[in-house]
Amino acid sequence: MARIVVTGAHGKTGRAVVTDLLAHGHHVVATDAVGRAGHLSELGTPMLVADLTDHGQAVEVLQDADAVVHLANIPAPGMYPPAVTFNRNSTMNFNVFHAAQQAGVGRVVWSSSETTLGLPFDTPPRYAPVDEEHFPFPTTTYALSKVVGETLAREISAWSGIPFVGLRLSNVHTPEEYAAVPGYWGDPHLRKWNLWGYVDVRDVAAACRLALDAPVSGASSYVIAAADTIMDRPSAELMREVFPDVPLTRELGEFETLLGIDRAREVLGYAPQHSWRTELRR
Repeated sequence: MARIVVTGAHGKTGRAVVTDLLAHGHHVVATDAVGRAGHLSELGTPMLVADLTDHGQAVEVLQDADAVVHLANIPAPGMYPPAVTFNRNSTMNFNVFHAAQQAGVGRVVWSSSETTLGLPFDTPPRYAPVDEEHFPFPTTTYALSKVVGETLAREISAWSGIPFVGLRLSNVHTPEEYAAVPGYWGDPHLRKWNLWGYVDVRDVAAACRLALDAPVSGASSYVIAAADTIMDRPSAELMREVFPDVPLTRELGEFETLLGIDRAREVLGYAPQHSWRTELRR
């Protein structure tokens, strides 16, 4: 049983990660800047309220931790002014990464983003499926904050010897959100911004847990998406209609994701188990 700090524990992804880690027998220290503190927490474990833009608080949160799953960030562009998004995310990432070095934490798993790969693809991708080699291509200050985070991870990992695993998460969905999926099908341009990608929150939680034990060193990053697209049309057909000049690097399965997850499968053992197709049939 490891003592794992989960930052951003009150958010959509954080809640699922806490639940998954507790179910697998880990001792979880949940922390967030919002939510009900202490034993009033609804997370199944007490929550420590902390502001990770303050380095001293980040150091205190990570004391005696075996590992940290760092999810605390402004989660998307357009929610705050661009400079606020960049400054807060970059500050939180540096503080947690540096505090992990100071505390001698054994591993850092953290949420990078699919946006680092070129989203919203107003400039078409160079090829598809888009994979880790399509990095870096930030188009917003949010994406830039994640690119800077990956640079910080690489340098602090080299200083400290701590493995850093960045998860370039696709658009995270809960089961309840799948009811909206049929509304995307009429116009393929509605979701072209991330090549019709998504990922189930439960698969994200599993990816975080797998990343805690994967046989890696240094700093590495992986695309985390569902195995399929969010559309009811074949993936190759979508590409021919919306991105006709973008070459495909391989023959695609009928509804195969266009956000390549091969490296996550191989290195982390990531195997997405959930799809909107199954959930809507239920």
